[in-house]
Amino acid sequence: MEDQLVWKEEFNIGVEIIDKEHQRLFSIINRLSALGEEERKSRRVCEEGIRFFYEHAIRHFADEEKYMESIHYERLEVHKRIHRDFREGILPALEEELRKADYSSQAVDHFLAVCSGWLIGHTLTEDHAIIGGKIGQWEDLLPEEELEAMKKVIMELLHQMFRLNARVISETYGGERFGNGIYYRLVYGRKQDGKKWEIILVFEEKILVNTVGRLMGVRSDSLDVMLINAARYTASQFVCHVMEQFPSLRSYGMQEENLLTYEQFQEIFEKKKPQISLLFHTEEGYFSYCVIAPHLLDHGIGTPLGVSNEVNEIEKYLVKRGECTKKKILVVDDSITIREGIKRLLGEVYEVSAAQSGITAIRAIALDRPDLVLLDYEMPVCDGMHVLEMLRSETEFADVPVIFLTSRDDPESVKKVLALKPDGYLLKYLKPAEIRKRVDRFFEKKK
Repeated sequence: MEDQLVWKEEFNIGVEIIDKEHQRLFSIINRLSALGEEERKSRRVCEEGIRFFYEHAIRHFADEEKYMESIHYERLEVHKRIHRDFREGILPALEEELRKADYSSQAVDHFLAVCSGWLIGHTLTEDHAIIGGKIGQWEDLLPEEELEAMKKVIMELLHQMFRLNARVISETYGGERFGNGIYYRLVYGRKQDGKKWEIILVFEEKILVNTVGRLMGVRSDSLDVMLINAARYTASQFVCHVMEQFPSLRSYGMQEENLLTYEQFQEIFEKKKPQISLLFHTEEGYFSYCVIAPHLLDHGIGTPLGVSNEVNEIEKYLVKRGECTKKKILVVDDSITIREGIKRLLGEVYEVSAAQSGITAIRAIALDRPDLVLLDYEMPVCDGMHVLEMLRSETEFADVPVIFLTSRDDPESVKKVLALKPDGYLLKYLKPAEIRKRVDRFFEKKK
């Protein structure tokens, strides 16, 4: 691993024994990361180093739990469970992988990436919660009251854990893309009745780079395997903190996690319409917290992440994101049939996203500027004419290309559309091949 974990003053929680042990764990991982090529070829050197980390981590867990018992820490059992999951689940699986791979350099890197990610996530969240400010618990709330409470909890946690000042900019986030994002899906369930909740966290990439990456000392402007692992463990503990504030959710445990492509994320939105979809803006970019109710949950989308496959899946995820150089098209139409039809028609050649109203279109354009907008002329509340007028009135978006979608071809209607000076118009009833040809021609002229 190239990057070294850098211990920072803000990692300290003010309890000497815990802070010293955390520093020790950081130091052990860094020594393992810095092993030379010849040392890495030695199974004995790697095995001893990893065993040393393992034993020290176990001792640290015991010391940490003993301290929490002494101060009567109210979330002790939750903390013990997190330790147990790492000790009895993650670490043995990693050890098994190391043995099967005969301590290959790749297997050692996987071990270090997972342990680094877990350690930084745990240090930033759970351990800071020991001495952190208390967030009030919320009981017996009406749905609208619970939503207000959840907003408050999330904003407080974003500040406590990520040092971010956040504000809610939408309580009806519609799945619009915002720049280069990470789409992280978690499924929580309980054994007694099989009921499940699905939670999706969306991070603008720069949030993770500038918060988790900064705290880790990662010298990069983009995500890598270690940083995503750290973000995953931090995010899952973030969700646990949110759920802990609401008694009805405390009995649920995480059962599945995925990294989604934007297309998979959008598909979930189209099919399930999340019960809660909050969009926040922070000083580092955008963040969304989305909840899908149990009765809407079906088989998951994407490949479940586990110890055995996470590094490979994360690497594939990063490669796929890096390969995306397609032109971006935003389709705006109140008809799901039209939106889905155009997405299928153009999706192989272009990166196609969708908005179902004029209002969401404006927001989608502001969040992630497209190369072309295919805009329905006739929509309720805020029609295509108003959307175009708003775009042209803003200097930043005045030159965003807009082609109107319309079903009317009578001379009067066409004249009215063209009077607004769009970059063109398309009749909805044209054959798919003709629509695709005209969109292709538009981009060819731009070259």
